[in-house]
Amino acid sequence: MYKLIDGKVISKQIKDELKEKVAGLKAEGVEICLAVIQVGNDPASSVYVGNKKKACEYIGIGSLSYELPEETTEEELLALIEKLNSDDKVNGILVQLPLPKHIDEDKVIKTISPKKDVDGFHPMSVGALSIGQPGFVSCTPAGVIQLIKRSGIEIEGKECVVLGRSNIVGKPMSMLLLRENGTVTVCHSRTRNLKEVCRRADILVVAIGKPEMIDASYIKEGATVIDVGIHRDENNKLCGDVDFESAKEVAGAITPVPGGVGPMTIAMLMSNCVESININ
Repeated sequence: MYKLIDGKVISKQIKDELKEKVAGLKAEGVEICLAVIQVGNDPASSVYVGNKKKACEYIGIGSLSYELPEETTEEELLALIEKLNSDDKVNGILVQLPLPKHIDEDKVIKTISPKKDVDGFHPMSVGALSIGQPGFVSCTPAGVIQLIKRSGIEIEGKECVVLGRSNIVGKPMSMLLLRENGTVTVCHSRTRNLKEVCRRADILVVAIGKPEMIDASYIKEGATVIDVGIHRDENNKLCGDVDFESAKEVAGAITPVPGGVGPMTIAMLMSNCVESININ
């Protein structure tokens, strides 16, 4: 019988811990503020931004919201980021991705001060992670580590396989598992004998971007399966990169979609915001 790893429950635990911490900081006169910038009105982005604002409100940190029109120029956006970089009242800056085509995302990420990079995307944040220095860690991989640990699953000494090598999930995920003393293999679209590699995994993290691609035939009996993917199927229902119904028959523990990794991303963003007072 598989164990369901419930991201809603675990993210609520983390947010409640942060709420208490923030109340303590306020009592000492320390306020935390997150600036959120959205360019254009992509519906999915608007939902994410709304959820981030709600989370700020819940744990008691301030949020500034900048909803810019689609035709905002790159120069205007960079100027706003620079202004927020130099504002001592702002602890974290988040630019909601994706951005409109005429804006260079890479340039935007690099303009955010590493001391306010609560998304953990700046090259300096990524570099700090790779050499074990303190810094902000990308929220989704950090959330996956919390899901595993708070479910009582040991990482140390385990065979860990990460499917996907993106800068936002796959690469930082592999480094965080290494940091926890896992033995890590990273797979991608060119990996040969993918099934065989996946079936070695005690912990399988799937961020491959293909709906329900990973079924029971990829999974070792009793493995922990973490599904980072999010898609809509032909019936407009949310699903992940893992075929849940098939995978649950062999997995020892598994995350659902929705309600698995998703809520953790926002919880870890809030954690980074609170952590920002130690980095600034």
